[in-house]
Order: sequence, then structure tokens, then C-alpha cells
Amino acid sequence: MSNLFKYALEKSLFGVCNQLGDYMQISARSVRMSFIYASFFTLGSPIIFYLVFAFWLNIKKYSQERRTRIWDL
Repeated sequence: MSNLFKYALEKSLFGVCNQLGDYMQISARSVRMSFIYASFFTLGSPIIFYLVFAFWLNIKKYSQERRTRIWDL
């Protein structure tokens, strides 16, 4: 049950911290904690970075989809 909740929470928050953790080869939890601390110290400015990165990941996901038919454009 706990893993199901954790998975749903990560997917509902765009998976930004998880992607960054995978890319930098560190745990997603430490990325999340760093993001939270940075948000407190800089009065929320990392939220802009988070939203831009979430948008970029979403665009990247849709651009890498494999289309099998010509009318799937």
C-alpha cells in the first residue's frame, strides 16, 4: 500500500525530482529535500525551475512517442 501511494504521488507531481535523481545518479529523496530547502531559503524561486522542467519533460515524452501509422500525427 505504501509503495502504491509513493508511486502515485511521484507520477502526480510530474516525476521531476525522480528524473533529476536518475540523471544525476542520486536518490530522488535527496533531490526532493534539496528542492524543499532551496525553496525555503530563496522564497520559492525554485518553483519556477520545477514548472519549466515539468513542462519540458512532458514535451519530451510526447515527442519521443513512436507513431506507427501516418495518420497518428
